[in-house]
Amino acid sequence: MGSPLRVAILSDYHEEHWPSMDLVADMLSAHLRPFREIAAVQIRPRFIRRFSRLSGRCERTLNNLDRLINRLIEYPRIVRAARKRFDLFHVVDHSYSHLVKAARPAPAVVTCHDLDTFRCLTEPAKEIRSWPFRKMTRIAMDGFQSACAVACDSAATRDEVLRHRLIPEDRLSINQNGIAPIFSLRPDPEADREAVQHLGAARTEVPEIVHVGSTIQRKRINVLLKIFAELRGELPSLRLVRVGGAFTSEQRELARTLKLPSDSIAVLPFLRPAVLAAIYRRAALTILPSSAEGFGFPVLESMACGTSVVASDLPVLREIGGTTTTYCAIDDISGWAATIGSLLREQRESPQRWSERSAVGAQWAKQYTWNAYAERATKLYRQLLGN
Repeated sequence: MGSPLRVAILSDYHEEHWPSMDLVADMLSAHLRPFREIAAVQIRPRFIRRFSRLSGRCERTLNNLDRLINRLIEYPRIVRAARKRFDLFHVVDHSYSHLVKAARPAPAVVTCHDLDTFRCLTEPAKEIRSWPFRKMTRIAMDGFQSACAVACDSAATRDEVLRHRLIPEDRLSINQNGIAPIFSLRPDPEADREAVQHLGAARTEVPEIVHVGSTIQRKRINVLLKIFAELRGELPSLRLVRVGGAFTSEQRELARTLKLPSDSIAVLPFLRPAVLAAIYRRAALTILPSSAEGFGFPVLESMACGTSVVASDLPVLREIGGTTTTYCAIDDISGWAATIGSLLREQRESPQRWSERSAVGAQWAKQYTWNAYAERATKLYRQLLGN
């Protein structure tokens, strides 16, 4: 056997990241280690604060200036300095695709999670942005389109890339994410105790439905709150657990307008995986009313923990959730409420059927592993390097 292929995994900055993107980089790096023909190193630079250390009315502007310098100047400089040390670069977040050009002449792979980053260019009428923002996005798009290969999280994302004619089909592949073994049916006493600290003891007379994700527009927190308000008309003891950070001011105002008691909604930050798994396990259902997703981690994580999912009827979620997830039309709030209400009745009145539903979902989720993800990535690396 010859020397191992030297692969650089380019991750987000320590202080500028989405939890799911960090997860992909961390899991890929960890699960490439058993492959002796691959020597992978994760690069995650420290975010340098030059201007945002200052306070005052321009704090947001200064923070954005630091973001631009770190993304467009510092990170490319780090990649250029590392070019001779690696045979291939893998950019695990498509919003950092500008790094592809800094890696040349080494080949580069980009993982594409969705097309949100490029929406102001692909659908400018829907995503209206300033000229500087579009310029920065164009820099990322140019790198994206010059990548030797683009690996999409789902067939739905690949199809969208093709529909917009961004990448030729022969440079596209699909590599569906895995889920960590911590998401399972097995109790975790320490994590369970931490979940109780956040939510109090679980009570059968107070069923919980869970939503996991940020508060960005496509997550449709407004729809989630309207569904929850309608459900409480039938189930006044129902509780909503939202994991992913505080509501926006508009979302808080909507909750007040809907007359939702403050103690009926628990709002939690992003949690470490073990605690999130404990919260899934104690919930009756997980709800995902998004208008768009690139993959949909909560679908699989929840099912792996034995908790069924009701999700928007989107191609990507049908792809990931299969026949084990229940789907609702994205704009039919009454339909969502009726479907969720029916499932909650099944939990109360047909425990055997409910257990079977949970077992089928948990079995479905087992096919999504990070080992398989790393194996497909390794195969792609070999193809690009002619090994």
